[in-house]
Amino acid sequence: MKILVAVKRVVDFNVKIRVKPDNSGVETFNVRMSMNPFDEIAVEEALRLKEAGAVNEVIVVSLGSAAVQETLRSGLALGADRAIYIPVETELQPLSVAKLLKAVVLQEQPQMVILGKQAIDDDNSQTGPMLAALLNWPQGTFASKVKVEGEKVHVQREIDGGLETLALKLPAVITTDLRLNQPRYASLPNIMKAKQKPLTTLTPEQLGVAITSHLHVVKVEAPAGRREGIKVATVAELVDKLKNEAKVIE
Repeated sequence: MKILVAVKRVVDFNVKIRVKPDNSGVETFNVRMSMNPFDEIAVEEALRLKEAGAVNEVIVVSLGSAAVQETLRSGLALGADRAIYIPVETELQPLSVAKLLKAVVLQEQPQMVILGKQAIDDDNSQTGPMLAALLNWPQGTFASKVKVEGEKVHVQREIDGGLETLALKLPAVITTDLRLNQPRYASLPNIMKAKQKPLTTLTPEQLGVAITSHLHVVKVEAPAGRREGIKVATVAELVDKLKNEAKVIE
């Protein structure tokens, strides 16, 4: 069985986000970038399925500027067999990403696509469900446990009422939650081996996908700073401030 894992290059989660001086977006120049944490979990789960004998090939795919190839090499260093890079210089919305991934899926014919439930830079949680809809495949979102049995994959997910288990007929799309696993670290030998693993470049034109942006960012602003707190001596003083200053009670 072949698994396709979609990964995204984002600002590292340890970095404090800064807005560009012209308010056109988030500052990324000379900022540490890394693989989206939810996508790291997706790569780890694919590798565990391979180690369990349920999968024989893991392919990582990503799109964006040339720097994205570094993220793909990280996936190869973790244990993926090969990588596919789609060069795109424009800002993409989830639907365009899903269309490009669909084209790759139709070309590679994997039995499963795994990706993070969301990217930490936009938190849309849209690409996975959109891809499943475009492919007309069953989907298991926010997976906290994945088990392949024959022609089906069982996906356990957390819902408001507890745990829900879905039995999906392959091929299927799965998006990963934080509780699914703990990603491994790439060893130095595997980092060196990753440099020799195949990385194929496919342009949107080769995939037959026209990229169209339906959204335009007008302005990006940092959240307003939090006001300094105060201490009150009595409950009566607290109620007075909530009523007359904060206007939260009447």
